[in-house]
Amino acid sequence: MYVCTPNFRGIVLIKQVKNVDTLSYKTVSTNKANAEKVWLLVDAEGQPLGRVASKIAYLLRGKHKPNFTPHADCGDNVIVINAEKVTLSGDKFEQKTYIRHTGYPGGQRSLTAREVHEKHPERLIENAVKGMLPKNKLGSAIYRNLKVYVGAEHGQDAQTPKKVDLESIK
Repeated sequence: MYVCTPNFRGIVLIKQVKNVDTLSYKTVSTNKANAEKVWLLVDAEGQPLGRVASKIAYLLRGKHKPNFTPHADCGDNVIVINAEKVTLSGDKFEQKTYIRHTGYPGGQRSLTAREVHEKHPERLIENAVKGMLPKNKLGSAIYRNLKVYVGAEHGQDAQTPKKVDLESIK
């Protein structure tokens, strides 16, 4: 390929330019169809709630992958076991409150972290992780990739999850 460039003296310079393969410079954007999802197993035993939740949200979003795309669900599926053994520092079991509303006038209800932990210990991790995900349709889709179980047994043996050491993340 030849390119003609005029000079200020009226002389036209003719240069030969190498043909550039433009496809080799194309950025690949990951989408739902070509995302390589794997199943990961996280043990929450003895871990602080906020730290384990932020690492789980990091894995769910897919930020640990080199092909991370912010507008697509390219993260992994995460299974959390031993949700009842998560820890809270200080007096957070008595001071931290979870507020919900029934939808009726005067229907605001609140529970302490201790009450939530006694009834449904998996909801502590679910609420913490959900608060760290985007507040839109993508966040809802990503949240569905999280499975939290009380105890060491889980129902996802068929997916052959890989155990993840949370200390190795970030």
